[in-house]
Amino acid sequence: MSTSVFNRRWATLLLESLTRHGVRHICIAPGSRSTPLTLSAADNRALICHTHFDERGLGHLALGMAKALREPIAIVVTSGTAAANLYPAIIEAGLTGERLVVLTADRPPELIDCGANQAIRQHALYASHPTLALDLPRPTPAIPASWLVSSVDSAMARLTHGALHINCPFAEPLYGDDDGNAYQDWLLALGDWWNTRDPWLREMQQRTLAVQPDWAQWRQKRGVVLAGRMTPEQGKQVAAWAHELGWPLIGDVLSQSGQPLPCADIWLAHPDAVRCLQQAEIVVQFGGSLTSKRLLQWQTQCQPQEFWLVDELPGRLDPAHHRGRRLVAEISEWLTAHPVYRQAPWADLLLDIADKTQRQVGTQLASRFGEAQLARRIPELLPPGGQLFVGNSLVVRLINALARLPQGYPVYGNRGASGIDGLISTLAGVQRATAKPTLGIVGDLSALYDLNALALLRQAPAPLVLIVVNNNGGQIFSLLPTPAAQREAFYCMPQNVEFGHAAAMFGLNYVRAEHWEQVADAVRDCWTQGGVTLLEVVVDPKAGAETLNALVAQVATWAR
Repeated sequence: MSTSVFNRRWATLLLESLTRHGVRHICIAPGSRSTPLTLSAADNRALICHTHFDERGLGHLALGMAKALREPIAIVVTSGTAAANLYPAIIEAGLTGERLVVLTADRPPELIDCGANQAIRQHALYASHPTLALDLPRPTPAIPASWLVSSVDSAMARLTHGALHINCPFAEPLYGDDDGNAYQDWLLALGDWWNTRDPWLREMQQRTLAVQPDWAQWRQKRGVVLAGRMTPEQGKQVAAWAHELGWPLIGDVLSQSGQPLPCADIWLAHPDAVRCLQQAEIVVQFGGSLTSKRLLQWQTQCQPQEFWLVDELPGRLDPAHHRGRRLVAEISEWLTAHPVYRQAPWADLLLDIADKTQRQVGTQLASRFGEAQLARRIPELLPPGGQLFVGNSLVVRLINALARLPQGYPVYGNRGASGIDGLISTLAGVQRATAKPTLGIVGDLSALYDLNALALLRQAPAPLVLIVVNNNGGQIFSLLPTPAAQREAFYCMPQNVEFGHAAAMFGLNYVRAEHWEQVADAVRDCWTQGGVTLLEVVVDPKAGAETLNALVAQVATWAR
């Protein structure tokens, strides 16, 4: 009995210390070994609890909330493979910077490697993927409360990005009545800390923005701006900054920059566009995770005098390993510290080529309906004051290549590891955090991979449309030089399914669409009437990839 009570005291203090660092939301999966954490979370009025029965989905739910709120989100799971199922979300957070505080319950040391049930080696379970790890000891009143809070405070102060893994061993018994008085002296040793909202230990991390002393010279040269993943406000600021400089901006689907040179993944196939870009003396990239294949090819091959990459995440973030400068800074702060020198545009040819490409795309797609046409018209479906979540594989590439998204309109995706696991769960997390009308779009295999996350959409706080583009398999492999003889069986893997029964199982509205009018009507009805709609758009399996390839080939052979 005394063990179960002290486990609760320990967990109570642990979670209370996390709230002093801005943790407001905690995502909990069912489990016995995690009981001290679960009950303490339920009792803490500063925490909002979210639950899901699937730990992999739970991790991505927290990931989505962290993306939207830009604050740390806590996760509680029990021991064993439950903890292992958080791995994909932890990997993604490590690459894209969302802060997750992962609390994994564990067996005490004497139950490891001895055949005890549900006991695995959880030390360093996630290897190098968390930013930080804290292995707690078995709870005991012999360890002062000040040690526990200061250990958490120190770790949270250093958690600027990625995941913090806190492994929490608890001995049995885990259950028992709590009269509220036992071990209170252990907690009260912290004195008036309980009456404040401050950390016990305020560990300061000094960060100074490095202003480039030669910026006044470089801003007068011919430059190109690449806009990768960033926030809506940053996207607008980068677009205005580039416009004032007269530098062309090539924006990714997640840049929220308004993509002033749309359809870049297509017009970059034109030799004149490449020759024009070769005149750049400096390239400045804001944010990572570029989606466009041809933009990545150009970024790899370009050889400006200087290549600068600005992002608040650490690390190189440049797979081409350019000679230049890696500037670790918050983008808005960096822009403010590096004011522009207004000058006339130097690459008007790119604007002409992009405009011509956009008209060509519109002409080619006007008379048919399919995956490419849906991708191009996604901006017409966006809810006012809402947000967009874009899946991976073929769908994100088509939207990136064919659509022009509004400047500053929130767009989310998992483009760190670019996996298809947990996409619906991440979408659910994004919407829970913002309570905005939300349009999501994923492929059929992505939907199948995270099908039980439809349970999370039943709690949607605002209208939500999930478009499942059913092209019967992983048609991204039709864009790649996969061997034709094995492509269907070993790469695309068509499943021949429809999603009406899945929607019914979870009580969601369902619409099947095979042409644009059905899509537009279903989306409009959801924004008007509310609720959640699973909109299955059935398309020709190969047409999306074939259309994109055909458009690229046409632009590449324009008269020049």
